[in-house]
Amino acid sequence: MGKRPPHVKAPEYLSKSPPVPEPKDVVREPEPDTERPDPVRYGDWELKGVAIDF
Repeated sequence: MGKRPPHVKAPEYLSKSPPVPEPKDVVREPEPDTERPDPVRYGDWELKGVAIDF
């Protein structure tokens, strides 16, 4: 991070920034088993057995 030169001081009315919180682990639920592939994953949607794109 950049620092101010020694001759430049922060305004006295500003308080110090709070510390940055540590990231927490995210617990994801298992994805449900589906018969059809995920359209977001493969980029295509299926309509009556035909792959379509928008």
